[in-house]
Amino acid sequence: MNAAETAYRGGQAAARAVFEAESVRFARLGIARLVVFLVGVGAAAVTVLSTNRSAGWGVVIAAVVFLALLVWHELVARRRDRAARSMAYYDRGLARLEHRWTDGGDPGDRFRDEQHLYAADLELFGTGSLFHFISTARTETGAATLARWLLEPADRATIAARQEATRELTPLLPLRHDLAVVGAEVKGALDSRALRAWLEGDGVGLPRWLGAAAATLAVVNVAATAAALAGWVPGYVVLPGYTLSLALTTAFRGRIAQAIHDVDRPARDLKLLAALVVRVSRESFRAPLLARLSDTLAGTTVAAVEIRRLERLVDLADARRNQLFAPVAALLLLGTQVAAGVERWRGRMGRTAAGWLDAIGELEALASFATQAFERPDDAFPEVGPPGAPLAAEGMAHPLLPVGRAVANDLALGEPCRLLVVSGSNMSGKSTLLKALGGNLVLAFAGAPVRARRLSVGQWALGASLVLRESLLEGRSRFYAEVLRLRDIVAVADQGRPVLFLLDELLSGTNSHDRAIGAKGILEGLVAKGAIGIVTTHDLALTEIARTMGDRGDNRHLEDTLVNGELRFDYRLQPGVVRRSNALELMKAVGLEVPRT
Repeated sequence: MNAAETAYRGGQAAARAVFEAESVRFARLGIARLVVFLVGVGAAAVTVLSTNRSAGWGVVIAAVVFLALLVWHELVARRRDRAARSMAYYDRGLARLEHRWTDGGDPGDRFRDEQHLYAADLELFGTGSLFHFISTARTETGAATLARWLLEPADRATIAARQEATRELTPLLPLRHDLAVVGAEVKGALDSRALRAWLEGDGVGLPRWLGAAAATLAVVNVAATAAALAGWVPGYVVLPGYTLSLALTTAFRGRIAQAIHDVDRPARDLKLLAALVVRVSRESFRAPLLARLSDTLAGTTVAAVEIRRLERLVDLADARRNQLFAPVAALLLLGTQVAAGVERWRGRMGRTAAGWLDAIGELEALASFATQAFERPDDAFPEVGPPGAPLAAEGMAHPLLPVGRAVANDLALGEPCRLLVVSGSNMSGKSTLLKALGGNLVLAFAGAPVRARRLSVGQWALGASLVLRESLLEGRSRFYAEVLRLRDIVAVADQGRPVLFLLDELLSGTNSHDRAIGAKGILEGLVAKGAIGIVTTHDLALTEIARTMGDRGDNRHLEDTLVNGELRFDYRLQPGVVRRSNALELMKAVGLEVPRT
């Protein structure tokens, strides 16, 4: 049991104990509330039927106790729900360690981009994807930030800053835990897309003077009404204020209603955001990136005060719905004042609050990387060099495979060798090798640790052609889709950018003659433009391309062995060209008749 598993099991046990205790307390309080309610009803009945009115005190006491129990019950429910979310957080961590993580979490399907140069080929999004494995983000901004980092390689300085921040966050399990479960009293996860739209929106167009006018009329109405009720002035004195109030609210009724309606969900989401901001503010960071994010959130007191101010406005809007309070709300033009206050708040704090949201999103993305580093302490932080620097990987394995099952390989590309042609039979692991390298490079360029003992690599524009599919609706074959992807990769190289390409079974959709000629032209052209890359094939004719390139090309292979009629693979990269094929053995293994050779 490693340190991560120990911490997760301990945290899960503690959370379960709290959950069970609070569940029992919740049930008992529910019974107590029912008993007090029945006692209150009984006391009310006695008060009505008895001539002794002192029994009315029983109703009052029962009501006070009932309200106290109601508040207590709600607090217990919040603690119970928080414990449940805490249990889920630790179980998710254990699921990753036990390789059962595909059953839950966020697969990130919404970030799929089939036109991206490597996202679909390297399975960055979807069930069982790289994003699905590493994301611990709770807000949509955090998920979108992580997705963007995986899709857009960062520069060296940014990568170094993220690595430093990730190292500092790695041992801070309590902070990462709280980022995922804090604010459990808010029902539902923070919908940061809708919140951002509201914060950065233009509003409903209420004039700036409306709030002051409504407040002035409220004072006038209260003063006139009080004076009239006291008999100090005639009753008709209230009419001008009432009339102006009615005219004002009628003129802006639609926009007032819209402003109050639109703020309801954002206010609840901001309450959760404030809880996240307050939690982060308790930490003191050394890494410059974390310090910058903390500085963005430094106005924690301001954030909490401003968000509470908005919450009070929403509470006042809700109070208008109370029939007993409605006449007073109308007298005070409460709806108009609330709408004007909401619009003022958004104009004053909207952009600032959006900055808080961005900072929390970055922290969540970094926390995802730190969680990966915490759970897999043997994963290395890569050394990222300048554009075009060589690639050297030691003990590299696929980042999604279980630690005990993943086979590690060493790789080197750059100078002098710029092209590796990897041959091998079916199921020998050629595609997995490309995905292992590609997935680790995506992590490296995002600033995360990688599944390797050591990895050094320059900044390269990554391009891959591994899992392109036919499109019946677009009338496009797999071969044509591959040609289009190759065109896009070559176009990047033509721009003078250093390209690292990963091509699986290159041009397998055409005949061997055209494949050999086309592959030779494409690969030699890419290498001539400064690119490096790996090509896999089971067509041994393509291995001649590496031979003709001298020091710039080399052949590697993955092979299998036949033991007692069973094919076995070791997935170890070896020098040279594969010398045998397993196609006939596979046919025989499934019962097909194959002529003897």
